[in-house]
Amino acid sequence: MVFKSKKDKFAILLIAISTNLKEAANFFTDYKIQNISDLKVFSEKMKEYENRGDSSVHEITKELNNAFITPIEREDILHLAMSMDDVLDGLEHCAALYEMYSIVEIDDYMRQMAELIDEATNEIDQAVHILSSTKKLLQIQKHAIKIKECETKCDVIHRQSVKRLFVDESNPIRIMQFKEMYEVLEGIADYCEEVANTLETIIMKNA
Repeated sequence: MVFKSKKDKFAILLIAISTNLKEAANFFTDYKIQNISDLKVFSEKMKEYENRGDSSVHEITKELNNAFITPIEREDILHLAMSMDDVLDGLEHCAALYEMYSIVEIDDYMRQMAELIDEATNEIDQAVHILSSTKKLLQIQKHAIKIKECETKCDVIHRQSVKRLFVDESNPIRIMQFKEMYEVLEGIADYCEEVANTLETIIMKNA
C-alpha cells in the first residue's frame, strides 16, 4: 500500500481534488444551456469548482513543504495534484468562453468531447481512490488506458470538427469562436492524458 490508510493527509487531499474534478466535469457535461442567463450560472458554478480545487492544491503544497517523509515521492504527489488541477482549470476556462462568446447552442462535436472528458475524469477519480486505498496499484493501469483512449477519441473529433466548420460555416467570427472552443476542449483531453501519464509513473515507481 502506498498510503498507510485512507486517513493519510495526502490521500485525503488527492481524493478531494479528484472528486471535485469529477463533480465539475459531470456538471459541465450535464448542465443544459438554453439562454444567455444560463451561461452566467454555468460559468459561476464552474468557477466555484475551480476555487475549491485551487484550495486543495494549495493545501497539498503546504503539507508537502512541511512533511519530512511522504508516502511516495513528493514531486509525484504534487504533479498528480497539479495535473488534475490543469483539467479543472481548462473546464472553467471553457465555461468562461461559452459565456464570453454567448454560445448557447452547443454542437455535437463540443458535446461529444465534453462527454469523453467527463468519462476520463471518472476514470481519474477511480484511479486516485485505488492509489489511496489498496495494495493493488497495477489496477490503476486499466484506468490510465481508458483515459488515454478518451484523449485519442477527442483528437479524432477535434479534427472532424475543424474540417466540418470550414465547410459549413461562412461567418468568420463564428469560425474563430467555434475553432477556439474545439481547441480548448481538445486541450482539456490532453490534460487528462497527462494525469494518466503521472499515474503510470507512480505505478512504475511503487508497484
